[in-house]
Amino acid sequence: MPAHPERLHRRQRIPLRVWCWPGNTSDSPLIRQVKDELRDWTLGKVIWVAEGGFTSKENRRHLAAGGSGYILGEKLRSGSAEATAALARQCLRRRYQEVSANLRVKEVKISDTERFVVCHNPDAATRDAAVRANLVERLDTMIAGSDRLSPTRRAELRGVISTKPGLNRFLRVTGGGLLRVDAAKITADARLDGKYLLRTSDPHLSSEDIALGYKQFLEVERGWRDMKQVMDLRPVYHRLEDRIRAHVLLCWLALLLARIIETRASTPDTATTWPRARDQLQRLHVGTFTGPAGLFRQTTPPSPEVRRLHTTLDIALPPRILDLDPEKPATR
Repeated sequence: MPAHPERLHRRQRIPLRVWCWPGNTSDSPLIRQVKDELRDWTLGKVIWVAEGGFTSKENRRHLAAGGSGYILGEKLRSGSAEATAALARQCLRRRYQEVSANLRVKEVKISDTERFVVCHNPDAATRDAAVRANLVERLDTMIAGSDRLSPTRRAELRGVISTKPGLNRFLRVTGGGLLRVDAAKITADARLDGKYLLRTSDPHLSSEDIALGYKQFLEVERGWRDMKQVMDLRPVYHRLEDRIRAHVLLCWLALLLARIIETRASTPDTATTWPRARDQLQRLHVGTFTGPAGLFRQTTPPSPEVRRLHTTLDIALPPRILDLDPEKPATR
């Protein structure tokens, strides 16, 4: 769970610390431990950003203690009281405020103690629509010809579909026990494409800061995926707790190095990702040659992107030619 300073979108997203807990750790002790261990950092103000699993009243009270604030997200499809109230507000018909090319926000008045912001991502809306279309197609295929089945076989098919939440939410059972695709639920679900709800206790953050702060949390989630995939966090073959923690810490240090390279090498026009930077840097090779002049090593000519990366990161390029004759000085 990350902690972000105020003016979230103007800060570089650098991992500051990593914690490890057993898989059965509940969220309340987790929050207390993180807050207690950050006291020595003497931070003026911390905005905690977390997903919907931390939205309990007790967790919100603990996150807001000591002058801190929080930004918590949840899907409008969750069916919570806040999500239902946000959808019922007529102010949802107001125009969205454009934050970036793929993010729009709109504040909704629900509570006197918290602020709520509805966010809309057009790219995510397109993806949600495609996912729903695939689900409806699968459901339609599964129930095709089910009218000819016996009531017992139809009930068995209904039970199978009920174990698949994605399909079950679009299923309708008629009074006679027939299985149908629920067109009304499809229409209602389409209104929520690409939308999610944010809640915050901070009265001063703008809607843009709230949305971009949560967007940075998604970058942290991306970092966790990178640790598991790009950094090869999994599989972990260690059994001792100290070795497991050391394994995670080493992967986190690798992630920290990758993020520093990304933030320093990126430009306002082009974002430099670690896989892209690594691909460019791996094109720089060193060959060992033997000839009349003796034994020497020569590096391949660096591309413009490799030169830019070395210059931006303040790293000297390797010598073009390195003479290996001990009686001769090394030359470029």
